Amino acid sequence: MTDFSTFDTRRYRTVDVATGYDGWSATYEASVLDAMDLDVLAGLTTPDWGMIARAADLGCGTGRTADWLRGRGVPRVDGVDLSAGMLARARQRGAHTALSQGDVRATGLPGTSYDLVIASLIDEHLPDLAPLYGEAWRLARPGAHCVLVAYHPQFIMVSGMPTHFTDASGEDIAISTHVHLISDHVRAASAAGWRLTDLHEAVVDDAWVAAKPTWERFRGHPISAVFVWSRPS
Repeated sequence: MTDFSTFDTRRYRTVDVATGYDGWSATYEASVLDAMDLDVLAGLTTPDWGMIARAADLGCGTGRTADWLRGRGVPRVDGVDLSAGMLARARQRGAHTALSQGDVRATGLPGTSYDLVIASLIDEHLPDLAPLYGEAWRLARPGAHCVLVAYHPQFIMVSGMPTHFTDASGEDIAISTHVHLISDHVRAASAAGWRLTDLHEAVVDDAWVAAKPTWERFRGHPISAVFVWSRPS
């Protein structure tokens, strides 16, 4: 793991994951662009979403990923999140079959039960990736896929920007952030047994700059990445 404090230019007050996402839950949907995660998922050709009978949504948040999966024909999505505030939003959305409060590294979900294990924009909050990929392996059936959307490490480093939100008082608050290089993902996932099937990186483009004009200086830099892993049959 690369130490984020080396790159941090914001120096916001930092809180733990559950506290941060509880505070962010009311405004999360309005502050995260589809270009960060859902548009990247939409560009994948693997897995075949229509062939997935049951998915585990780790760090499920407000249910945006589950809603996207349901729109592609996935009939059952079980979600786990550490934040009670985010889970309340997910329950209101109603895209999950089941929801539980828990840690993505030890979910309590049944083992060898899922055709897809998916996690979106959560890995930067973990000091070590190995437990996440290990739990995903435990949950997955033979032949299943693990899809992980990540806040790109290069963007975290070049921008000096932690994952953060603005609270009701107007204060910018950081949520505990770690930097995991692409190679860190490869090593951790491979050690758990996963095989890399696909990898896409999204860059700051015209659409991003239109939404965030001050990001012109980041044009062309990668901002998010999606890893597709497979579990051999």
